[in-house]
Amino acid sequence: MNIKEAKDQIKNAITAYFTKDEFGDYVIPIEKQRPVFLMGPPGIGKTAIMEQIAAELGVGLLSYSMTHHTRQSALGLPFIEHKVYDGKEYSVSEYTMSEIIASVYDMMEQTDVKEGILFLDEINCVSETLAPVMLQFLQYKVFGRHRVPAGWIVVTAGNPPEYNNSVREFDIVTWDRLKRIDVEPDYEVWKEYAYKAGVHPAITTYLDIKKGDFYKIETTADGKSFVTARGWLDLSDMMRLYEQHNIPINEKLTGQYLQNRKIAKDFAVYYDLFNKYRSDYQVDKILAGTAPKSIVDRAKNAKFDERLSLIGLILDGVTNGMRGVGKEELMLKELMTALRDTRTDLAKPDADAPAVLEKQAKALKQRLSKSKAASSLDSETEAALRGAVAVLGKQRSMLLKERPKDGNEAFALLKADFDSRTKELKKQADSTGKSLSNAFAFCEEAFPDGQEILIFVTELTINAFCARFIGRYGSKEYFAHNRELLFYERQKEIIKDLENFEL
Repeated sequence: MNIKEAKDQIKNAITAYFTKDEFGDYVIPIEKQRPVFLMGPPGIGKTAIMEQIAAELGVGLLSYSMTHHTRQSALGLPFIEHKVYDGKEYSVSEYTMSEIIASVYDMMEQTDVKEGILFLDEINCVSETLAPVMLQFLQYKVFGRHRVPAGWIVVTAGNPPEYNNSVREFDIVTWDRLKRIDVEPDYEVWKEYAYKAGVHPAITTYLDIKKGDFYKIETTADGKSFVTARGWLDLSDMMRLYEQHNIPINEKLTGQYLQNRKIAKDFAVYYDLFNKYRSDYQVDKILAGTAPKSIVDRAKNAKFDERLSLIGLILDGVTNGMRGVGKEELMLKELMTALRDTRTDLAKPDADAPAVLEKQAKALKQRLSKSKAASSLDSETEAALRGAVAVLGKQRSMLLKERPKDGNEAFALLKADFDSRTKELKKQADSTGKSLSNAFAFCEEAFPDGQEILIFVTELTINAFCARFIGRYGSKEYFAHNRELLFYERQKEIIKDLENFEL
């Protein structure tokens, strides 16, 4: 199955394992909960989906790579305990608590998160001395004499033997105690994640043309050559920063992440061509609705791969706008909740309005800190919380400057500031909607008989930021080109309308 299907399977298993009976006990006791075992090639995204699952379910996540552990760190250190049996004293070997089990308890203490996921990677590549301990853990969820705490689900991962010479084959007894999920690379599924992660459009448009270059592992005379999903993601992050600092992007860079010489060279050449398209087509003018006829004519006469690159550039432009709207919406939602909570404190006699805001900001910082420590915070929510804290700081400065006479006057100032921010958001959304309309108008003029518009609509559908924006604000051009409205109907079910931004 692909990584998206694997993610759903793991979430379903965790939901089942967390189910409790009427007495508050887990329906399936922890010792009967089969650990999930993700079997798949390296760099496919196994660790990434665990972070997503923890954030979506709001549970803790503790990750370990077992190749970095010794028998002592996993099992604990031995010590001699004296015990009396039948009137005689004996020296007995005991073990301190495993570093891994202790880390689970530490996270529970520090974050107040009582349920979570213990993710152990590369468990079939452990050292010879650790192998027996690992097998015992998989069968009984015990390191030494210490069991994984109740409420913590064990998820493990490993690579097939063809990818790693250190792989140790499990026996049937061990396999029969695991919930095994085999994962294969799938570009179309990865692309959905790539859009959400903000992967550079040069990468997605290149892979749209050369899907076979997405994931490749080969054995050559010079050794292993490979390209993985992780390599493309890490290269994308570096490309964004290189562009920000005007550092050249060439084969020397791409070869550091795409460890297949041919693919690294092909992509470096494509990136230069992509940059030429970015300069020639002036996408900002396309989105503003002011593209000259010469650009329309060039697009009409372009080859298909150039048209795909142009669609990618246009999509990246509208996505940036929609991502900004979504980011601001989430921030305002967090801010609205915080400001609502201030009303009670501000209604008290002699309320200290700046101190009340400082209290709210501190609460958000604590939530941010604990959620990050528990690895249960997605990047969007983290950005929203940080943004809300920053705005609360500005509003506190405003109150110190304005010196309102009482809590009611202070709240009126806060509400006015909040209302002005929502008006700016609506202007931003309107501007983004117009950019989307202009993009459709350009595509309709440049590609009246081609499949480029269908590709554009499809990419809008699978892009999470675009899907959320269209689901909330609509797009008559989108619906005109997607007449069955299957996407729209699905959006009405899965995207809850954000609360009205009114205090």
